[in-house]
Amino acid sequence: MDRLKGKVAIVTGAAMGIGRACAVRMAEEGAAVALFDVMDQPGEELAKALTQRGFRARYWRVDVSRESEVRDAIAAAVAHFGRLDVLVNNAGIAGSSKPTDQLSEEEWDRVQAVNVKGVFFCTKHAIPALRRSGHGSVINLSSIYGIIGAGDAPPYHASKGAVREMSKNDAILYAPDNIRVNSVHPGFISTPMVAGFLGEQADPAAAKKAVEALHPLGHLGEPDDIAYGIVYLASDESKFVTGAELVIDGGYTAR
Repeated sequence: MDRLKGKVAIVTGAAMGIGRACAVRMAEEGAAVALFDVMDQPGEELAKALTQRGFRARYWRVDVSRESEVRDAIAAAVAHFGRLDVLVNNAGIAGSSKPTDQLSEEEWDRVQAVNVKGVFFCTKHAIPALRRSGHGSVINLSSIYGIIGAGDAPPYHASKGAVREMSKNDAILYAPDNIRVNSVHPGFISTPMVAGFLGEQADPAAAKKAVEALHPLGHLGEPDDIAYGIVYLASDESKFVTGAELVIDGGYTAR
């Protein structure tokens, strides 16, 4: 239970879904966790639940698409916990699933602002603190749709492809600082985002079965399936892993 003992981690999009699971599992492994989100009630409740269990956790309201909020929150988290060792860039939105020729500029820009600029801003302002710690692990949540296409959600695909390549480039840039950067590529996971997507379909139950069938293992993943991979990348067990893609997708991309 001490795989992350003594480490301090920031998790963006920490209030629900994958981010919440990551925060819980990282805390259980000994990390102090700064929770960043715009969903105040679940974020505050998670921080309270973790502290009641004896873990170190605190919530900050942060819109990752706003650089000033990211800068100030990272500075506050580092001041509060005393250092920074891990950044999990998890915050993201799905956006519109219209075909490219039917998208508005605003629909495109909103997804890029959260999914791409958010990773940029958080990484930019975390690097100095990671350097001071003498090491670091930046873990960027991409997607299977940062690797392959699906014929839908163009802004999302573009954003997750960008995150994949940002991760590789930053892995090279910051290797001399002993800062590792990796991307994680989930398949369909039982989260509010996926539930929202399925709920928009004409027959949600049939849509769920169809999506499950895309995964050779025959079912959706759980948030913990991703969280355990992120614990590995945050830990010293992965000290020789950088610029890598950790695909956790039930076999989706193996076809």
